[in-house]
Amino acid sequence: MFEPVKAGFRQFVAAFYAQVQPTTPALAEFAARGLFDSVAMASGRMVDQAEEMLAAYLRDEHHTATAPARLPVILLAMAVDVIPTGRDYLRQLAAPEWVTIPGDPKERAFKMRTASNDLRAQVVIAAQNEPTARSLAAQFLLYLDAAPNRYFNSVHRFAGVDTDWPVEIETADVPFVRVQTDAKNLHLLAGDLTLKATVPLFMAPAAGEPNDGKGVPGTSDPAGYPLVSDVVTNFVEQA
Repeated sequence: MFEPVKAGFRQFVAAFYAQVQPTTPALAEFAARGLFDSVAMASGRMVDQAEEMLAAYLRDEHHTATAPARLPVILLAMAVDVIPTGRDYLRQLAAPEWVTIPGDPKERAFKMRTASNDLRAQVVIAAQNEPTARSLAAQFLLYLDAAPNRYFNSVHRFAGVDTDWPVEIETADVPFVRVQTDAKNLHLLAGDLTLKATVPLFMAPAAGEPNDGKGVPGTSDPAGYPLVSDVVTNFVEQA
């Protein structure tokens, strides 16, 4: 349900990585290294365990003796907390509404609810020296402060069609705080973000229920609800 939000968040940070300015020798190497070895999602880690996140990254199986993990690195994590978001920000549909999905060649009728939640996320910067860590944090805040950069899309797929759902970062005023560690020559800075996200929950006829015959119930290409004239005139198209 929230995996597309995670993917969108990583793409958001990937766009930041693409415009990092190398103000130190370590950042020059970081910028030339490539996204795959520079930005990582800390899957399965608690959002506030920054040092454990880094240790897991350094042990990751895709690193080898010839291609070891290197610093600096940006680590991303999302907490498991699900917090109701303020109604002033996002619309939540608790009762199912009739929808057609823009771009659906079969023009099927489905039902949809939406869940609006605050998701706690964290950006951790790990570097071997203070100037590199501080530069990365300052550049990320500069990137975040640009108006379009407080939003990104999460892509949700249903019935073979992708729809974009915007995610808002609550504020650009994000302090990056040093995480104390016993490791020498290691500087960890962590910034906490709140992602305000709305995700769709589509509904289609189950096997055995009346349907329009335009797909197979229970599959990734489901049938829609049967169309009748008094419903067709009241379709609400959502995106």
